[in-house]
Amino acid sequence: MHSTEWQKSTYSGDGSNCVYVSADPTGTVRLRESDTPEVILTTTTERLRHLIRALKSPQ
Repeated sequence: MHSTEWQKSTYSGDGSNCVYVSADPTGTVRLRESDTPEVILTTTTERLRHLIRALKSPQ
């Protein structure tokens, strides 16, 4: 079984509200927050890329 290795986002800093990301060889990306680590969102790299671009684009 594959062990999930989580990486803390560099945008989280040293605070207690941290976002963690993990990816596997199949392209599945997992996201979780330190406050509720049992809640895991899954997506693909392409969908995550689109979300980040949309959030960064000027309104």
